[in-house]
Amino acid sequence: MKIVAADLSITATGVARSDGTVITVGGKPALGDQRLIIIEDELIQSLGLWHDEDGDRADLLVVEGSVARSQTAYISGQLHGIVKRLCIRHAMPYVFVPPATLKAFATGKGNGDKTAMAIAALKRADREFRDDNQCDAFWLRAAAQHYYGEPEFDMPKIQKDRLAKVAWPDIQP
Repeated sequence: MKIVAADLSITATGVARSDGTVITVGGKPALGDQRLIIIEDELIQSLGLWHDEDGDRADLLVVEGSVARSQTAYISGQLHGIVKRLCIRHAMPYVFVPPATLKAFATGKGNGDKTAMAIAALKRADREFRDDNQCDAFWLRAAAQHYYGEPEFDMPKIQKDRLAKVAWPDIQP
């Protein structure tokens, strides 16, 4: 199954591609709203939507759900809306994973911090990342892999059970 995951942020969106590579896209505030297009273009490429007919499309996009904070809610809402529209337009199955569910899956605690997420990635998968956005994207992709029965590494059952709270789409790769 080809799974792409994104931890959305206007300044630094983490993207885990279906081949397991992770990148960060976005940009400095001087780029303004252009950052929305930069992020959308990267997702189009990572999802294989440039050329739908070549069979290189992803099967699913997994996105971390937003956290409502007064300073970031407006831009976060714009970015989430663009991503949702992109998926709908291209008939790309997608799912939003609540941040607490992702943290509980990765660390065993719904309030695990960025350091705990990074330590868990190193411990479970021997992976290190340039920034926490890449780490979150990695965990989003790993969550989907576990849910759909295609994990790259083992996780404790109690942590995998947390994924039952997500409204995963019924997809056939």
